[in-house]
Amino acid sequence: MLLQIENVVAGYGGGDILKGVNLTVEKGSITCIVGPNGAGKSTVMRTISGLLKPRLGEITFDGHPIAGLSPYKVLSLGIVQVPQNHSLFTDMTVRENVRLGAFLLRDAALVNRRLHEVEELFPIVKTRASEKAGSLSGGQQRLVEFARCLMLDPPLILLDEPSVGLDPQTLKQVFDTIRLMHENGRTILMIEQNVRAGLGVATHGVVMESGRVRLTGTHQEILDNPEIGHLYLGGTLSARKVR
Repeated sequence: MLLQIENVVAGYGGGDILKGVNLTVEKGSITCIVGPNGAGKSTVMRTISGLLKPRLGEITFDGHPIAGLSPYKVLSLGIVQVPQNHSLFTDMTVRENVRLGAFLLRDAALVNRRLHEVEELFPIVKTRASEKAGSLSGGQQRLVEFARCLMLDPPLILLDEPSVGLDPQTLKQVFDTIRLMHENGRTILMIEQNVRAGLGVATHGVVMESGRVRLTGTHQEILDNPEIGHLYLGGTLSARKVR
């Protein structure tokens, strides 16, 4: 397992949002976390990336304990997050935004090589290089954010609601790009409100409810499970897990 979360309890102020979360991410997988609003999906991402320190539990990445480490240290280990809200600097050019993804690197030749590799994977980085990032559509900005996150050649990419605010055609392009990153050897952990789109691109699925993991399995096992319908119709899930 590339990432393992064991019995994590975490929250804000006096309340725990995560109530003993257990979750694993296999190397080379796309794992998609789904669940209703308030299930704790984004809180899981925050505890992994170092933005939130868990009160209890362990998080292990590639054999290293990372629970409670600073975001900078987590990033330096190779965990990169693309946030839900657009995060490009709109007054900077596309190329400048992408190069910012390599700010931890001190080798200029390596940065240029990574930029070339990213341009091959994301042609928009080259064709719109000198344009202001703010001139791009929402979907194009998301692709540039994907490109920027690859500048550190990360072993694990965290995607927080990559489809938010996108029209159906752009959504397809974004999920095709997620597949492309996976085919190029990336391990991806994502949160997605669009259940069918998210699980459709994933290899593994995780269903959360009320701060706990309720179902785990392959993406098809999760899609085919009748309890998913109950969850999204306002019901509750049993404690049974799909394995």
